[in-house]
Amino acid sequence: MKKKTLVVDIGGTHVKLMVSRRDQRMFDSGPTMQPKEMVANIKENVRDWSFETISIGFPAPVRHGQIAKEPKHLGTGWIGFDFRKALRKPVHVINDAAMQALGSYHGGRMLFLGLGTGLGSALVWKKTLFPLELGDLPYRDRGIIENYLGIPGLELLGEQEWKREVIFAVTQLKLSFIADYIVLGGGLVHRFNELPKGIEQGKNENAFLGGVRLWEMEGRTREKKWRVT
Repeated sequence: MKKKTLVVDIGGTHVKLMVSRRDQRMFDSGPTMQPKEMVANIKENVRDWSFETISIGFPAPVRHGQIAKEPKHLGTGWIGFDFRKALRKPVHVINDAAMQALGSYHGGRMLFLGLGTGLGSALVWKKTLFPLELGDLPYRDRGIIENYLGIPGLELLGEQEWKREVIFAVTQLKLSFIADYIVLGGGLVHRFNELPKGIEQGKNENAFLGGVRLWEMEGRTREKKWRVT
């Protein structure tokens, strides 16, 4: 029997909680949120939900299930934090963009880009999931690319110029990674009414599907079908 999973998608402005594609809740995050505060909010919001496992998508590099770097857009204290002990459930932690990518994948060589507070990124190819940190790529005026494609870029450039910048940069990244297609997700993607051929609009529920797939990858199934770097 398949176990029910709580999926926690942590962003720079909100934390989304899902136990199905329809049952979703959220609360505010922000630059001062620390892990104990987040755990308390999770417990408060899911007290009437039933689940056996938890998947957490976290907006920073994650290696071997452990947070490897403090997030840019949240508070401190995340490295080494024991989610399993705090939440008293089995927990998988993965980069948030990687979780979205896992839920968005439908074959071939796929590059996922998440437009939000920053720029989330991951590549999926031959049943291997590669979390990336493309947001730190150098960009114009000695800045980094996420400052132009994320929320700061929208505020700096205005919506129409920002849209042109996103399409230009995303098209170049598709060529650079020899991707068959790009899935463009994150909170800002809904500002686009249409996208060029080869660029797909991600769906909010893909984060939930990715979190569920993490637990489906356990044991022999994980070894045979998927590998997360």
